[in-house]
Amino acid sequence: MVSGIDLKNRHIFVTGGSRGIGAATAKMLGTLGAKVSLTYKSNQAAADSVAEEIESGVGHATVLQV
Repeated sequence: MVSGIDLKNRHIFVTGGSRGIGAATAKMLGTLGAKVSLTYKSNQAAADSVAEEIESGVGHATVLQV
């Protein structure tokens, strides 16, 4: 975990955020307070799951299909 970093009021765009490294990155950024926009190609359920996990903490999430 990264400590000492505050990403509140920062908006970060994560491509491929519904699975793998992209999902892990989106979740980590969300725990640091970022507003995360994550993209998915075809698996909306996976993207929504990542967004829900981010929203359950201090982050905010938006899901976009590309």
